[in-house]
Parts: sequence; C-alpha cells; structure tokens
Amino acid sequence: MPTIRYRDIADDFAARIANGALRPGDQLPTLRALMRQRGVALATASRVYAELEAIGLIACEPGRGSFVRDTSLPRGLGLEQQAQRQGAVDLTFNYPALPGQAEMLREGLRSLAGCGDLDALLHSAPQGGRPHERASVARHLRNRGIRVPGQQVLIVNGAQQGLAVTVMGLLKPGDVLALDALTYPGMKTLAQLSRLDLEPLPQRGGALCLDALEALCRRRPVRALYTMPTMHNPLGSVISGADRLRLAALAERHDFLIIEDGAYAFLAEPAPPPLFTLAPQRTVYVSGLSKSVASGLRFGFVAAAPALIPALERAIRVSTWNTPSLTVALGCNWIETGAVDALEERKRDDARRRQSLARRILRGLAVRAHPASYYLWLELPEDMRADGVAADLARQGVMVTTAEPFAAGPQVPHALRLALGSIALPALEAALRTVRLALPPA
Repeated sequence: MPTIRYRDIADDFAARIANGALRPGDQLPTLRALMRQRGVALATASRVYAELEAIGLIACEPGRGSFVRDTSLPRGLGLEQQAQRQGAVDLTFNYPALPGQAEMLREGLRSLAGCGDLDALLHSAPQGGRPHERASVARHLRNRGIRVPGQQVLIVNGAQQGLAVTVMGLLKPGDVLALDALTYPGMKTLAQLSRLDLEPLPQRGGALCLDALEALCRRRPVRALYTMPTMHNPLGSVISGADRLRLAALAERHDFLIIEDGAYAFLAEPAPPPLFTLAPQRTVYVSGLSKSVASGLRFGFVAAAPALIPALERAIRVSTWNTPSLTVALGCNWIETGAVDALEERKRDDARRRQSLARRILRGLAVRAHPASYYLWLELPEDMRADGVAADLARQGVMVTTAEPFAAGPQVPHALRLALGSIALPALEAALRTVRLALPPA
C-alpha cells in the first residue's frame, strides 16, 4: 500500500518547525508552490496545511498565506499546549478573541509606524506611563463610571501586575486580607507569597456576605479587602447597589483598604457604580485589556487616590520599572480610536451567545453564572467528586477546572468552573455536551 503523502509532508514541516529550520512568523509556500515542489495535487496540499493548522503549528490567513505560529509560549499557561497535543478541548482558561482582531493589530502597528515621534517608543517611560497615556486610560475608565484625572491612573503590565504592585506598595507581611471564600486564584497565590494573613469570608447568594465581613472587622484588624463586585470570578455575581453602599461604609468605619478587581467588569452592562466611586480615598481599582482586547497585550491599569499613588509608583519601579512603550502606545491608540469600546460591545454579545448555549445544554444542572459571563460555575451532585469528574472528562478530551484553585479556605466544594471564551462555538458545543453526558440526567 503506498504511503499517504499528505502525512509525510505534514510530518516534514512539523519536524522543521520543531528543530528551528522554520521559525515563528516564517511564511510557507503557497498551495500552488507546494504542489510544484512536492508533486502533489491541490487536495493533498490543502490537506497538509489543514493538518498543520489543526494541531496549532501554523496559522492560515485568507488573502495573505500560511505562517508558522509561535509555539514556545503556550496560550494556556501550559495546559492549552497539553490539550493540543492530546487533541483535547480546553475549558480551563479564558482568552476570548474575535474574528478580525489580527487585522486590528496589523492596522494598529501601521498607525504607530506612521506617528511623528516614533523614536520616543525606544525609550523607557516613567513609572505608570506618560501623562498623555495615563489620560487616555482615565478616559477609558469613564466607561466603568470612574472619573479621575490621568494623575490618578497608573499603567502596568496587565491586571495581575496591578494586583501585585498594590499588595507590594500598600500592604506588608502579616496584614489581614479579607476575601471571598471562592476567589480569583492569582490573588490567592499572590497573597500567600506576600505572607498576608488570609481571612476567607462566606458567600451568600454567590456574593460576599457583609455580615461576616462586619463580624470579622470587630474581631480582627482587617487591613484590606479584595473583591470582584462586578462579574465575580468564578461565580459571575454582581453585588447590588445597596450592598456596595454598605461595604463602602464598613471600609470607612473600620479603616480598611478595598482592592477592587474589575478584570471582567466590562461584560456586565448595565452594572451598579464601582466601589471606587463610593469610597474613592480607600479603594484601588485594578483592571486591564487582557479580556476585553487580548491577553498578549499585557496592558493593565490601576486607579487610586492621590495619597496612594507614590507608594504604587515605587512598587512599579522596584518590580518591572515600567511597561513596554510600544505596548502602551498600541493600547492607547485603540482606546482613542474607539476600537476597545467596539470590541467590548462585541465580546458582550459573544459572551451572551456562549452563556445561552451553555445554559441550554446544561439545563437542569446547578449552574451559576451571569448571562454575559465568559465562564460558569457548575455544582455537582453530593455523591460526585469534582476531581473524579474532571479526570473522566480529561480522558474524553475535555479539560475543566475543579473548585480547588479558587478556594481560599479549607472548605472546597465539589464543583467545576468552565471557561467558555477561548474556543470556537462548534467545539464549545461539543465539549459542553460531553460535560452533560458525564453527569446524571436532570
């Protein structure tokens, strides 16, 4: 039986990519050129590139050609790369992207190349960004209801670094940090590494229990509260306006700092005012463009009271010194042209479609999520263990996250967190049906 040629050719390309003979960004021959070089039919040549694209080694761009992808930086912190090798679908991380964003990047780079002061982008920026860039971010924050001058905004390398410089600049080892019993894993790990004294608080109806917070403040000197009041991760909850007012009053009465994480807040429209607007002197608002634009941009920002800015600037100086000028210029260009606003609107619509699909397929199960969230929380029946379900799904080619990374205290519920935003809708639908079949019928 003759050898299947398309596999031989695909394997040859894969080997050349692996050994560095073909580097990220290199353009592959056109289909016609590949046909001539290898003596194969059009169908075979097309199948070679389809195979390489399916396993994540190349990107095929209509009208431009096929290019080698950069596989040295796994898009899922290692997990997505593993998923690709195993042919699995990754529902563990959220990196939502929409069609047309690559062209948006191309146009943005062209715009920067034509600017009058390109040389400035080769030099280090001040800690927190140049004044006009900070003013651009301040204008963007008006979308969230936050109105501050650029002097109260600092630009950082993503929202995670915003959290890190807040902890580094404003807290010290041994300080009591209150946070939800289920919370963002990045903040939990950061707090542990910073040797903060964590006090997980119970949640009522998916939101922070303020009675428990008030009782804790009477018992211990709480230095700060970390919270996601708008689009909580992983539950998708939004704290009511009345509870926000009460929380701001508690912070004033018991003299603690509020660290407000707004990474997913753009998805909730309309939403109550941020805590920053209710307690502006004692709230640090942290967000970025990773979810609303692209994770690779690494563009975050922090808004804080004038009295807190010097300490935050020092923390930036001793950590990363500043944010890459080219990245900041690109992000600010997209803010000023309205590209970020347009993307946020499109992603809200995209998240609603995905959430609606998930609710339809998982009907009858204990699901918690916001209607426009890119993730959902799936509580399991009492007789099922989350780690066992996750392992079973992994064997079937679907990767999910258990509650363990999100649990700030010893109580770990048996639940799964499903990220809906990183894969195409047909693949998402198939993966969700696999999840549904792994659980008892409603």
